[in-house]
Amino acid sequence: MGEPIREIVADDIPRIETLIELAGKEGIGTKSIERLCGMTNRSYKVVLTDDEELLVRVPGEGTEKLIDRMNERKSTELACDLGIDSDLLYFGDDGTKVMSFIHDPQPMNNEVMRLESNILQAAEIFHRLHYSGVDTGVRFEVFEMARLYEDLIKECEVELFDDYEEIKEQVMRYKSEIDKEIKISKVPCHNDSLVANWVLNSNGRLYLVDWEYSGMNEAMWDLSCLSIEAEYTSKEDDELLKAYFAFEDTVVGIEQKKHFIAAKMYVDYLWTLWGLTRVPYEGEFMRGYAAKRYERLKKSINDYDSID
Repeated sequence: MGEPIREIVADDIPRIETLIELAGKEGIGTKSIERLCGMTNRSYKVVLTDDEELLVRVPGEGTEKLIDRMNERKSTELACDLGIDSDLLYFGDDGTKVMSFIHDPQPMNNEVMRLESNILQAAEIFHRLHYSGVDTGVRFEVFEMARLYEDLIKECEVELFDDYEEIKEQVMRYKSEIDKEIKISKVPCHNDSLVANWVLNSNGRLYLVDWEYSGMNEAMWDLSCLSIEAEYTSKEDDELLKAYFAFEDTVVGIEQKKHFIAAKMYVDYLWTLWGLTRVPYEGEFMRGYAAKRYERLKKSINDYDSID
C-alpha cells in the first residue's frame, strides 16, 4: 500500500518562515520549500538564499495526545550529542523543530538497509545509543502505552480486530516467559527505527532521525524494529544480532534469538494499536497499516514457538 500524495500546506509557509527565524536565521530568505514523506507530521526541506539546507517539522494534528514533545526533545538532544542525528537548531514546546538537513540523502528502501555495510552501521549506532550510559528520564512503557492506545481507540469508536483479546493474551504470556528468563535493563532507545527514519548521505554515512517515540526501553526492541521494517530474512537477522553482540563479546544463542522474536511481537502489537488511533485522522490508509502489522504479529507468535 503506497503512501498518499503529500502537498505543501499553504498555512505552513508563514509558520516555516517564523521557525527559521527562531532557529537563528533572521534576515535570510528562502529559495525553495519541498515537502518530504511522513505519516503524521509535515516535514519540509527548506533551502535558504545562502544555500544552507534545513529540515523544518510541523507536528501533525492529534499527535499532542500521543507524544510528549519535551521528552522527544531530550532524546533528540542526546542523539545529536552522540553524532547519531544532525544538528538541532530549534525545538519548540509544541513540537515544531528545525535541524540541519543531511546533505544529498541517498534513496532509502529495504534493499539498501539490507546491505551488510548498513547493517553493521546500524548495529554500531544502536550500541552507541544503548550503551551511552545516559538515563534520559523519558519513559517508554510499551504495555502502558498500549493501554493508552486502547482507550483512544474506544473513545474514537474505532473497531479492534475480532481476535484481538486472544492475540493480546498470547503476547502477554510470552512476555511473562521472557521476563522470567532474562534480566531486562532499560536503556535509551529510538523505538521507531523504520527505514524512513534512516538517512544515508553521499559518503555512505548512516544517520538515525526522528525521535518522537524514543525513551528508556529494552535494547532488543530497536533491533527487532529494524528487522521488521526492513523486512530482514534470517540471514540479515543473524548479521544484525552478531554485529550488535560482538561489542559485548557475546555469542548469539537461543536466549538472544527468543528475546529478539518476542521483541518483534511487542513492536507489532504496539504499532498495530497506534495505527488504529490514527484512523479518525487519516482514514482507511491507517487501518490497512494496522492490519498489516497485526498479521505479522501473528507470524512472530508462530516463529517464537518454532525456536529450538
